[in-house]
Amino acid sequence: MPIDYPAVLDVKEEGKRFSWNERDTMLYALAVGMGSDPLDRNELSFVYEKNLKALPTLSTVVAWGAGISPDRLGLNRLHTLHGEEVVTFHRPIPCAGVVIAASRVAAVYDKGERGAVVERETLLTDAASHELIATITRTAFARADGGFGGPPQPPGPGGPPMRSPDVVLEFATRRDQALLYRLCGDRNPLHADPDIARAAGFETPLLHGLCTYGICCRAVLQAFCEYEPSRLKSHAVRFSAPVFPGDVITVKLWRDGVNVSFEAEVAARKSTVIRSGRSYLQ
Repeated sequence: MPIDYPAVLDVKEEGKRFSWNERDTMLYALAVGMGSDPLDRNELSFVYEKNLKALPTLSTVVAWGAGISPDRLGLNRLHTLHGEEVVTFHRPIPCAGVVIAASRVAAVYDKGERGAVVERETLLTDAASHELIATITRTAFARADGGFGGPPQPPGPGGPPMRSPDVVLEFATRRDQALLYRLCGDRNPLHADPDIARAAGFETPLLHGLCTYGICCRAVLQAFCEYEPSRLKSHAVRFSAPVFPGDVITVKLWRDGVNVSFEAEVAARKSTVIRSGRSYLQ
């Protein structure tokens, strides 16, 4: 069925409870490549229980299953892509905890024949202290669902500065990385089953976009935060091309005060996989 606008803006899902422990925290860090050098003490602190730290982007998986499904919004799931991810970190995410998730439709934009853009927002609140931990805004690009009479999408953020990047980092992904990352919550068979990947038009299963998102977070922490998670206040990307397990991801970063811009590419395929990356530091 078509998107029912503006009634779709009233769709909510509240009061869902989720928990995680230190094992989940370490698994997530391993799944985005932390600890690839077990002698690197900076990365070891994210994958070893002694003085354990949580990557800020752990917030994208601790409440996996929260949020509003495309089906409830009248979207054609087969033609709906994960377009953008923005997380604002209100406080450092603990290595173990319980949160209450509340989700709503934040905005819907009509691109006509090109489709629709749907922004869904999820708030993660600490169940014990009632403090807000993170705000997640997940944008879907529904290619088959435009023309419902909604407003046009406002202009998005621009590209990186017109100068050479301040830092360039490379991260080699493993061929089994998607199989590990899916244990953090996203069991979409597109990331594991070769037959399903081929039916979708890909030669091999894809790496999860949110795994690449976490890798970019690693890059920002390494380049400008001395691996201190509390210094990262927000992290946003636009997904622009697929990543395959085994790819080497090059992240180019620019810093202007507390603002960090970044892009990520797979040089071997001359493919920019992340555009309009931006983080805000404390």
